Amino acid sequence: MKAMQCTGPQPVENNPLQATEMAIHQPVDKEILLQVHACGICHTDLHIIEGELPLKKSPVIPGHQIVGVVKRIGKNVTGYKYGDRVGVPWLYWTCGECEFCKRGDENLCESAKFTGYDVDGGFAEQVIAHSDFVYPIPYRFSDEEAAPLLCAGIIGFRALRLSNIKPSERLGLYGFGASAHIAIQVAHHWKCEVYVFSRREQHRKFAEDLGATWTGTADEKPPKFLDSAISFAPAGELVPKALGTLRKGGTLALAGIYMSPIPSFDYSLLYHERTIRSVANSTRQDANDFLKLAEQIPVRTHVELFALQDANRAMQLLKKGEIHGAGVLKVGA
Repeated sequence: MKAMQCTGPQPVENNPLQATEMAIHQPVDKEILLQVHACGICHTDLHIIEGELPLKKSPVIPGHQIVGVVKRIGKNVTGYKYGDRVGVPWLYWTCGECEFCKRGDENLCESAKFTGYDVDGGFAEQVIAHSDFVYPIPYRFSDEEAAPLLCAGIIGFRALRLSNIKPSERLGLYGFGASAHIAIQVAHHWKCEVYVFSRREQHRKFAEDLGATWTGTADEKPPKFLDSAISFAPAGELVPKALGTLRKGGTLALAGIYMSPIPSFDYSLLYHERTIRSVANSTRQDANDFLKLAEQIPVRTHVELFALQDANRAMQLLKKGEIHGAGVLKVGA
């Protein structure tokens, strides 16, 4: 099979993903072999490729927003058969035995494995997945439309939950890429007012097209204090700025897996019971709840398509913030 493989951390400007031919592994036990049709690209892939997240496996095939069809199944797989269309997210497997798994926080599992990080991912024509951690894709969505739902969507949904936003409240979104353009649709479904902060004029215009109440840069103050905010940007310097927009008791959720250092700030920004919290991975419940809601709304993903062999160029555009909505590799039929 053809794949785009990362052999060691490098800037994406160096075209670090190498086209390679690889043998196809046969699924065992509860594994399934998928023919990949589409795979979304994500800032987490960027952090892995450039070494901001230490490599767990080298070489590794990135990609964790995978849509494909079942080609083969392991002997202990139940619930899926040849030809089923499924999605594979970031969370590849959890142990089910540690304290976090037992209390329902499998996203914090001590032994968790992640797609495109601990195991090879979807920048390839085929991929092995664990059948307990894949999801049927609603018929409403094409392969390309569905791919961003599997991380940008799920993580954005978890971030919304952890931000403590309530229906009809005011929500701030910092950064307006793949996750935010989905999160704003969920927030509107909940009748929230959404205030978007982005340094790029075209992203602010995109947010306005999707119904943002107000848009501006992170250096601007919105016309009203916000009940909650989510930062999708991996920029620590935004944290004090976001805190300054929150009402008393408001919550700021940090949705990235990586962030540059957060500068020191005056305690008054945090005082009055404001909260900062991180968002770490997601659970199967998050995925199931979000995919059901995405079909109900329905969420409309805006995607830019790239061929598998153009993965380096796609990652370069992602780094520069020049992708409108979500980037997706078109791999198969």
